[in-house]
Amino acid sequence: MTDADNTVIHVVDDDAAFRRSLVFLLESVGWRVATHAGAEEFLAAFDDGLPEDLGCIVLDIRMPMMSGLELQQALHARGFHPPVVFITGHGDVELAVQAMKGGACDFLEKPFRDQVLLDAVARAIRLGCAAREREARCADAKALLARLSPREQEVARLVALGLPNKQVGRELDISEKTVHVHRHHVMEKTEVGSAAELARLMLRADPAALD
Repeated sequence: MTDADNTVIHVVDDDAAFRRSLVFLLESVGWRVATHAGAEEFLAAFDDGLPEDLGCIVLDIRMPMMSGLELQQALHARGFHPPVVFITGHGDVELAVQAMKGGACDFLEKPFRDQVLLDAVARAIRLGCAAREREARCADAKALLARLSPREQEVARLVALGLPNKQVGRELDISEKTVHVHRHHVMEKTEVGSAAELARLMLRADPAALD
């Protein structure tokens, strides 16, 4: 079983009959499903944060009280960006475009074929898994770089940019010998073996690190 197989799909829709039909369809292919009768109910269930096994959210864009779009925005305001597949009715395309601009994976207009929904959910789960892996790699890279002293961070950036020790020394107004010592500490602390590996590590931590 993959991580994607162990995830839970959360269906948020105020139409009970439609929720039941989605549960039947999604469970028929082996996915685990949780349902919520509205956006407020979903937020109340996860007030302390989203569960780690959340695979994606299948979300009705129009609901009373709080719309699906407002739920997406509320989650973003809390720092959460889960993969979302929006379900829209006729005439909701403009709202759906807004949702996509907000990072939604897909939107499906009713009525849709079962396989179209299954494909959209599978794609959303894959995108969510990939995003979590990127976040984990980023966090690991940041943790390694956090071991460096302020001076070592300065040296690391210049080394990662490909500057030789002599030039790094001129840039920082320190001796070449001191650069060599700092460079050795940088490589040791970050567990890399070359300037290229150091550059990759820094870019994983922050894509703008070497700008």
